[in-house]
Amino acid sequence: MQDMTEKAYRYRFYPTSEQEDLLRRTLGCVRLIYNKALAERTQAWYERQERVDYSQTSSNLTAWKKQEELDFLNDVSSVPLQQGLRHLQTAFTNFFAGRAKYPNFKKKRHGGSAEFTSSAFTYKNGEIYLAKSKQPLPIRWSRQLPSGCQPSTITVKLDPSGRWFVSVRIDDPTDNKLEPTDKNLGIDLGISSLFTTSDGVKVANPKHFNQLHKKLRLAQKSLSRKTPGSKNREKARKKVARIHAQITDCRRDHTHKITTQLIRENQTIVVEDLAVGNLIKNPKLARAISDANWAELVRQLTYKAEWYGRKLIKIDRWFPSSKRCGNCGHILDKLPLNIREWDCPNCGMHHDRDINAANNILAAGLAVSVCGATVRPEQSKSVKAGAKTRKGRKQKTKS
Repeated sequence: MQDMTEKAYRYRFYPTSEQEDLLRRTLGCVRLIYNKALAERTQAWYERQERVDYSQTSSNLTAWKKQEELDFLNDVSSVPLQQGLRHLQTAFTNFFAGRAKYPNFKKKRHGGSAEFTSSAFTYKNGEIYLAKSKQPLPIRWSRQLPSGCQPSTITVKLDPSGRWFVSVRIDDPTDNKLEPTDKNLGIDLGISSLFTTSDGVKVANPKHFNQLHKKLRLAQKSLSRKTPGSKNREKARKKVARIHAQITDCRRDHTHKITTQLIRENQTIVVEDLAVGNLIKNPKLARAISDANWAELVRQLTYKAEWYGRKLIKIDRWFPSSKRCGNCGHILDKLPLNIREWDCPNCGMHHDRDINAANNILAAGLAVSVCGATVRPEQSKSVKAGAKTRKGRKQKTKS
């Protein structure tokens, strides 16, 4: 049996006035139901210490539809409303598992999205018909879906700048595995250079945000002067949103191109498993790290390696890749960020900080891949110094 790969194809579309009216009403209803369910679940917990699950909110939706003041909920497809409640349940599951913050209320100015399962749309003759709409979505097909594939889910999204997108999820049976190669690569992510490879190549950081920072700042200043609720303020808000969208599009396009090139040219890629969410808490580096798009770069490498038959190895984020001499293994006590080159006090080897780190990352990743060796042997230093382990207990010294 051939393996199926789940993929999503994203397209821009330009709805007719009737379609836009229906879609905006659908997004508004999805947002309303999501916010009402979130408010009820929050209130139930604070007032009665009671957890409300998806089945209860689904029952509430049925009752809400029968209320006279909420009768308009029956004018749109019920599927996106139910999917919105499922997404809320997922948000709470992630919150209780410690993977995300408490769910927020949805806001109209953020646009919104509506998910349609197979019972709420029709795909025929290469066109998509949504429920309660007689005309197909006027999609700009920048690329065709793989032959023989039927969409399983359609997600319609309106971004803050007013652009409409549709995401088509399919199960793709196509075998995209590339011919094996013997080249392995270690990558050290950075800010001045987007990343440095173990081959000694430093890829420049395009810094997309800096390119449009002045234009964005002027647009935001203009927005701050507009009267809240006025039409001019809405125009200024959309102008700011369009600049943000331009930055995001450029950043995503560059990341896709660079990750595809890395996957095509290398059989094994090794990166550090960085906690980007913690790193951006540093106010001095938050903007630069966010603009570098580290998390998205690693995410794309992960799924593209699976698609194309490559291997991605992530090593421990605490591995001292920069402070470790790649020649003799000596580890420096300190290495400030402003020191870009250093000489090993043990063997005298001269190192470029980033290239040395990339080589150490590659060596550690290959060691993990071949024999499962630890990449953090220096952990014993902190234990000997009396530091606690992650469980809050001192580790017993080996006899």
